[in-house]
Amino acid sequence: MRDIHLRYVEEAYDENGRLAKFETHIPDDYNFGYDVVDDIAQAEPDRRAMVWANPEGEEHVFTFADMRKWSDKTASFLMEQGIGKGDRVLVILRRHYQFWFVATALAKIGAVLVPATFMLKKHDMVYRLNQAEIKAVIATDVGDIADVVEQALPECPTVETLILVSAGGGGLTPVDADGNPVSPDGAPVGSQLSGEQGVCALPAEREGWLDFNTGVRAASDSFPRQQTLAADPMIMYFSSGTSGNPKMVLHDSRYSIGHLMTAKHWHNVRPDGIHFTIADTGWGKAVWGKYYGQWLMEACVFTYDFDRFHPSEILGLVGKYGITTLCMPPTMYRMVMQERLEDYDLSTLEYSTTAGEALNPDLFEFWKEHTGLTIFEGFGQTETPLTIGNLTNTTPRPGSMGKPVPLYDVAILREDGTACGPGETGEICISIDPHPAGIMVEYFRDGAKTAAAMRDGWYHTGDTAWADEDGYYWYVGRNDDVIKSSGYRIGPFEIESVLLEHDAVKECAVTGVPDELRGNAVKATIVLAEGFAPSDALTRELQAWVKSQTAPYKYPRIVEYVDELPRTVNGKIRRVAIREADADKQIDGLV
Repeated sequence: MRDIHLRYVEEAYDENGRLAKFETHIPDDYNFGYDVVDDIAQAEPDRRAMVWANPEGEEHVFTFADMRKWSDKTASFLMEQGIGKGDRVLVILRRHYQFWFVATALAKIGAVLVPATFMLKKHDMVYRLNQAEIKAVIATDVGDIADVVEQALPECPTVETLILVSAGGGGLTPVDADGNPVSPDGAPVGSQLSGEQGVCALPAEREGWLDFNTGVRAASDSFPRQQTLAADPMIMYFSSGTSGNPKMVLHDSRYSIGHLMTAKHWHNVRPDGIHFTIADTGWGKAVWGKYYGQWLMEACVFTYDFDRFHPSEILGLVGKYGITTLCMPPTMYRMVMQERLEDYDLSTLEYSTTAGEALNPDLFEFWKEHTGLTIFEGFGQTETPLTIGNLTNTTPRPGSMGKPVPLYDVAILREDGTACGPGETGEICISIDPHPAGIMVEYFRDGAKTAAAMRDGWYHTGDTAWADEDGYYWYVGRNDDVIKSSGYRIGPFEIESVLLEHDAVKECAVTGVPDELRGNAVKATIVLAEGFAPSDALTRELQAWVKSQTAPYKYPRIVEYVDELPRTVNGKIRRVAIREADADKQIDGLV
């Protein structure tokens, strides 16, 4: 290891080994593909970059030399198809290893990577293709996403090129009674998926689409450095869209440097370990945990190309592949709690992290009891890398987001722009004067929303929190999710966290409903755990539970039981959909 990341940052630590200073120094012509991937490949060609596997039994170990070779071949192939600097390319590749070839190739070309989830439907697809003026689509042959793209095409005039990736199953191959993949039509499974030639061996045939694997294999592996700048657009995500249409979040190449904070000081990755973040490449969390920061740290990532999360399957991978650092959302940790952890070899695990939802204290304690590991929470957005977190060598407080990271000047502000005092809820804001590495450039082609979010020298996150006397931040909710009841500002996050500690609650969402007396009343929409059924007695029990665990005024006066919660295509709970549904119906009688 050569500590190449220290070319771009200056760090300092306090007497307890805690990070106290983190400043970036990024050359004007910095490019992640050339200056990180190719640099490591040149100096240490055999250093592992990624261990990749799928349920079908296919496995690959990619070195940085491999990643250089395949990204160069991919860049050559894509340029042959007319994709050039500044072009926006929609990429829907689940967890296929080809995603890393494509992402690195587009960075080298200077084109813009636009990741998307495979769960999109026609309406979603038309919106994305047109709003971003997508030139090319690179999609998996797994599932129906190619059908969805074709349905959208007649309404999307900017799309010129369609490229299809054969994924070799993608975790959807049927299995026999022993769990071994079988293919009823005689298609290859297991190690055969790689074929005699290895990587990108399987062709994809579909009218109107180019075959990625065949084209890349035939392309040149010599790709000269293109002229690009650190300030050039590099990656663009569509935000979750909890209300209205999703925003297009545009980042430049400096975004990758911002994720050094994510990987080194939160995930605690090390060059001789192997890090596993569970995320589909259509979500921003994938580049948080499976790409930029980890490779800047010269570390190896593990990727499992599965379709649906099964806790027993994931737990078995830890010992099999020697996973050392793990990041999962709280929902997956909760699912893991249903397993007998002593039946699995978790001895290689050294560090664990989480972000995205409430981490209830019983989950924190369960993981500590069964693995000896603390779960370190963190906070960030599609618009940012990690901005608040429980970093290495700190002591987390269960339920707290942690403290602002040294890369950013973070404050909790009132509506008038003044700073909140301890215990006072306000909006989390990040100074953009000067504009730091990792914070979005803009909401693409939406000057009004950009101006609303980036004003008066601050990026306004739209998330609210309060800080305690020691500087730990505690999440309250999105600005439009905060419930104002009887003069109190009530955050859904903390009530949801309390409810999730009750055995009867599998999932929940807390919202406000109009109330003549209080302005708004607190409502809990609950998916019950197996073995529990809705009843007035259970409602009273849950209400009493909340009163016993937090301030009584926060308890849900209304409880509704549902089979599932509304979610965005990225899997986040859409509280706005619950509020809209409540506005259209008479809620009397739900109390």
